Amino acid sequence: MSTVPVYRWRLAPPGYATFRQLRAQGLRPGGQDVAAVLERPRRRRGPLVAYLYRVDRAKPVRPMTPARWAALAKANAAQQVCPNCHQDAGYRIPTSLGMCVTCAYPEEQCAA
Repeated sequence: MSTVPVYRWRLAPPGYATFRQLRAQGLRPGGQDVAAVLERPRRRRGPLVAYLYRVDRAKPVRPMTPARWAALAKANAAQQVCPNCHQDAGYRIPTSLGMCVTCAYPEEQCAA
C-alpha cells in the first residue's frame, strides 16, 4: 500500500491536474488512481482537498455518439415533467421542491 504525496495549495509540481483541469484540456483520468492530494487550509472545517491526476497518463475524452446524445436528451426531458401535474414545466424541476413552481405555490399563482 503506497501513500500519495500531499501538496499545499498552489505548490503542486507541473504534470498534475485536477479532474476539472483535465476536462478543460479534453482529457479524462482514464482509470488511473489519484496521484497526489492538494490541500487548501481553512480555519473552521478542516482543509479543502482536491485530488490530482497525472496528465501524462490521462486519456482523451470519449466522443459523444448519437445514442449518448439521445439518452442525454431523454434524461433531461424527464427532469422537466412535474410528477404532480404531469406537465412539461419548460425548466428542470428543482429537487428541493419536488414539483413545478406552480404546483408548489398554488396560492401565489391565483393572486396574479
